[in-house]
Amino acid sequence: MPKPRGVLSEWTFARLAATAGDDEHGPAPAADSWDDEAITLWALHELSYRGFEDAADRAEWDPEVLVVRRDLEVALEERLRARWSGADPQPAEVPAALEQLVADDDGPSLADHVRRRADVDQVLELLRQRSIYHLKESDPSAWVVPRLPVRAKAALVELLYDEYGDGDPNRLHAHLFARGLVAVGLRSEYGAYVDDALPETLEMNNAGSMFGLQRRLRGAAMGHLAVFEMTSSLPSRKLVQGLERLGLDGPMSAYYDEHVEADAIHEHLAMRDICGTLVEDEPEQGSQVLFGAFTCLDLEARFARAMFAAWDATP
Repeated sequence: MPKPRGVLSEWTFARLAATAGDDEHGPAPAADSWDDEAITLWALHELSYRGFEDAADRAEWDPEVLVVRRDLEVALEERLRARWSGADPQPAEVPAALEQLVADDDGPSLADHVRRRADVDQVLELLRQRSIYHLKESDPSAWVVPRLPVRAKAALVELLYDEYGDGDPNRLHAHLFARGLVAVGLRSEYGAYVDDALPETLEMNNAGSMFGLQRRLRGAAMGHLAVFEMTSSLPSRKLVQGLERLGLDGPMSAYYDEHVEADAIHEHLAMRDICGTLVEDEPEQGSQVLFGAFTCLDLEARFARAMFAAWDATP
């Protein structure tokens, strides 16, 4: 498990390592900080992915930690919704509204910085932060498959089939990223850099997991996915150029090269065939789709600003 960042994560990690039903740790304390909240929720979500060597498997359904997870997710969702002021669109308006959200986004570009000015140390730090998601790439979206109507389900599975390598484990996107990490001298094991993760990194991952794990938020999960794909192809091209400029081409560059073409296709698949048909079949999901889309852009911008601040660099 990761290192605790406060009293709540310390209590939670001790609880996860204990036998289910062991109450020796007493009730959960309030979090010390946003950092403490973020690492705790990340770890609780990870119980539903790969788990931890030093956590009991049964801890995923421990009622005490489920209460902690619920409370942290409620706080996270409230924080995310407080930033969003979107309307409830008509189903036919949703694809255009997604395009408009992306067009209006003016967040700082890490890809531009990598292409033009970043040094090797900055790029390696960015890859360490990105590894928290990319080593389980698309897994949060996979939770949503059984929760969708038939047309959106078929389109999501088509997209995921590509993300998971078209049946070839060596082409799995998470595996391609892991190979890239090794090629640039970084560790590739799952979760290797979570102790280095900024709270902004953890919050991006926590939002994606929360959307995927809660059926109620299936529209938000698909809106989040759509904007993620819609804003990936061009930045991936810029990242390839930056990696080549710094002599970090090879497998890491090949990973981003894969996304230049793939995500240009995924963009339309996610926007129209997934989100478009979802809201046609379930019109009440329209506002959820746009909320998830906005959240993706908002959290990416906050992460970018945090990275620029850490580097003492100008966007």
